[in-house]
This record gives sequence, structure tokens and C-alpha cells, in this order.
Amino acid sequence: MKQRVLFLLVILMAGLNSMAQDNKKQPDPTEQIRQYWFVMLLAGPSRNQDSATAANIQKGHLDNINRLYYEGKIKVAGPFGDRGNWLGIFIFDCETRQEVESLLKTDPAISSGRLTYDIRPWWTAPTGSFTPGKPK
Repeated sequence: MKQRVLFLLVILMAGLNSMAQDNKKQPDPTEQIRQYWFVMLLAGPSRNQDSATAANIQKGHLDNINRLYYEGKIKVAGPFGDRGNWLGIFIFDCETRQEVESLLKTDPAISSGRLTYDIRPWWTAPTGSFTPGKPK
């Protein structure tokens, strides 16, 4: 008899817990979305450096990306592989467009004219924080 009562209590508790979970308010996805800055890196007007100079500029470009990543300013960076006019992207986590522009000016590939850029505000949920609601 005690085992049956205990079993029924366990079943009852599991059912109440399940109902409590169902009644929790689902997070509003729009409350989790925030603004970042999408930067399209484009071929710049000065791409005729000799190979040693170009390699030095590229090394500085990569060093700058690493610095900005470890400072928490760049969330994503990477090149495109098709050799088109779109050469790469950055996703910046900054307060303002002016802050992004000032950080871009620290990039040797941009300051040398090998790269230019187009900045756009871009909204998304931070990785791992987006919890979609139940389908309706």
C-alpha cells in the first residue's frame, strides 16, 4: 500500500511539474534580439602593392582582427572564397557606427587602400540566447 501511495505521489508531482512548465511564459524572441554592425569588406582602390608589402599588410590585417576579437569588438570575421568584389565580412559588437569606423581605421588593409567597406546595422540574437516560441 505504501508503495502505491508513493508511486501515485511521484506521478502526481511529475504531472504538476509538467503543467507548471507548460504555463511558463515563453520568452519573446524580440526581447533577445540586439543590434550588431555588419561590415562588408570590398576590394579597395589600391591593390597594386608588391607581394612583400601585400603580405605585410595582410599580416597586420589578421593581427588587427585578432586584437579586436580578444577585445570583444569583433564577433565574426572571415573571407569569401570566390575571389569576387566581396572579400570578407566582420560582425562588430559596438555601440555606434562611429566606433566601428574608428576601429576599421586601425586595420592596415583598410588604411592602405587594399580594402574598403560598407557598414550596415544588423540585428540578431546573441549565439545561444535565442529560444523560439512554440509553433502556433
